[in-house]
Amino acid sequence: MTSDADIRLESITKRFGDHTAVDDLTLSIPRGEFYALLGPSGCGKTTSLRMIGGFEDPTSGKVYLGGDEVTQLPPYRRDVNTVFQSYALFPHLSVERNVAFGLERKRVGKAEVRTRVGEALEMVQLGEFGKRKPAQLSGGQQQRVALARALVNHPRALLLDEPLGALDLRLRKQLQLQLKRIQQDVGITFVHVTHDQEEAMSMADTIAVMHGGRIEQSGGAADLYERPQTEFVANFLGVSNLIEARMTASNNGHSTTQTHDGASLNVPTDRIGPHGSDAVKVGVRPEKVTLSPAGAEVASGHNVLRGTVLVASFLGVSIHYVVRSAGGEELTVFQQNLDGSEPDSLGAGREVQLSWDPQHTFVVAADTGTDD
Repeated sequence: MTSDADIRLESITKRFGDHTAVDDLTLSIPRGEFYALLGPSGCGKTTSLRMIGGFEDPTSGKVYLGGDEVTQLPPYRRDVNTVFQSYALFPHLSVERNVAFGLERKRVGKAEVRTRVGEALEMVQLGEFGKRKPAQLSGGQQQRVALARALVNHPRALLLDEPLGALDLRLRKQLQLQLKRIQQDVGITFVHVTHDQEEAMSMADTIAVMHGGRIEQSGGAADLYERPQTEFVANFLGVSNLIEARMTASNNGHSTTQTHDGASLNVPTDRIGPHGSDAVKVGVRPEKVTLSPAGAEVASGHNVLRGTVLVASFLGVSIHYVVRSAGGEELTVFQQNLDGSEPDSLGAGREVQLSWDPQHTFVVAADTGTDD
């Protein structure tokens, strides 16, 4: 726990009857960070955000903003603003009046209101839309009005609850870039709740992957993707090929595992997640694997598995293969289309081998089967 944290949760638990939505959660978000709570529906991410904002009271634990405990304070006495998936704009007010609403309630002077509203609308690139009503705007523009309304109050932190969920894919991608730019411009803490892995990875400085009311793993996007520590994180953040194995040896920064069908796979020791026994799962991402005909020469020292192609799909930029390994797992390979070849040469039914650099291998603990 750092003294310069904008937001701290200490041992927060939230129960709804017999259901524990958030289970003994502790986290610290540094000042000015773009922090994402990522996970499937029911994992506790929105409940955690609502407790930061004061919309839910924790069953136990404490909430701190800027070093001050705010656990018992109502939302209007917390120095945060929230942007919801539903824009919650006043349809009878202009865009300017919607953005000015919070300032007017605080009795800020008219000249300052005009200045700050103008700055906020320029920030979200809506400076020319101030006189329009919300119904005259697109969904993406309405969401940016909601964002300006939250930022105009200069809050300590901005809480974003699935803010892009109601938009189509093209608009979502546009606003992802704009949100990141705005956060960098204003320099305040953003806490973003989403179930969309790409959304979190494209914007957040730190991603906390939630599962069963707890943070399963947190870190930067590249670290989570390349070094997942559990089966859940490996599968939720992208696609992973996972093979049942046992740890057999460790030497000079590398460990050896043996799959259940007898293949030996090497893995760097720093890519081995915490596990309670020798029984683990060895993983590799689909784009890291090279597919070749059975018996073809592979690079020296590479990990190798053998299998049979089940599906070969030409997707333009890549060829997507599904291969049944000798051990029975269905593995995925994304092979980049570098030479214009079609999948016929390694089509369904072809005996193949999958090879990859051991540096791209990771080991995770097996999923415990915890429900969301």
